Amino acid sequence: MDVACLLRWTCVLLLAAGTFGLSSLAWSVRVAPTPRLGHRGAERRRALQAGGAFATFEPALRFLAGIIAELPLAALRERQELELRRADDPWGLTADECSGLAVLGALGLGGFALGLSHRIDVTPWIALPATAFGFMLPSVQLREVIRARSKEISRGLPHAIEVVAMCMGAGHDFLGALRLVAAPHGKEHTALSRELHVVLEHLELGHTRREALLSFAARVRAPAVRDFVNAVVQAEQRGNPLAKVIQVQGRMLNMRRSVNAEEAAARAAVMMVAPMLILVCCILLLLMGPFVLKGIGF
Repeated sequence: MDVACLLRWTCVLLLAAGTFGLSSLAWSVRVAPTPRLGHRGAERRRALQAGGAFATFEPALRFLAGIIAELPLAALRERQELELRRADDPWGLTADECSGLAVLGALGLGGFALGLSHRIDVTPWIALPATAFGFMLPSVQLREVIRARSKEISRGLPHAIEVVAMCMGAGHDFLGALRLVAAPHGKEHTALSRELHVVLEHLELGHTRREALLSFAARVRAPAVRDFVNAVVQAEQRGNPLAKVIQVQGRMLNMRRSVNAEEAAARAAVMMVAPMLILVCCILLLLMGPFVLKGIGF
């Protein structure tokens, strides 16, 4: 038996052993169950009913989550659970499924880049940055969702605080005023109404007002939310009239929003200087270019 035949049979045996090992692993792995309860379960049902790519890859995602669940990644799971709560549980993902989504993204983009490199005859090393980008893409997208929700809540909070102050001035208590503001406008909750609904759920489950509001501030890391929560908690501790404190806080947040808008407008004017200079130079070249070329003999 020559060396080439020996190498061929060795590759066949290694491929067979790898296939058997992967099959044994797939048979022994316990597939992660689908979330069914609470807001996370509702988001998962909504994502599956909508169809699309997530519904197609959801079984593979749960299979990967079952494998990742066996790994000692307690700190990573805790951080991912916090980020998922701040993002309002998109697609009803769990922490292990979020890691599985990163693995799927790495394999998908890496395989696509590798196939493209063979197709257009470029170096296959391009698959390495594509794999890294695919691995980081779910985390980047999750942080973008958190940022967008925080921005939406910060914009809607001053008006909601003024409505709460008006309701309390009309005779409602704090819980009843929050319930009116948290009511959905239309078919779905906004980001702010959803967070206020969670605060109401915590209050109805027996949490104190301080605990429910501090949980709200922990989920939404925005200066407007932090100031509102601190004002309400301090008013409760010191015995100040809550309606008056909320009214003042609403005015302060509206004033701060106006100041931020003015600062953004001033920054925009400064940032437009460089593009305007480039535009003026281009216009001057278009106007004076023919005369200059004619003058130098072209």
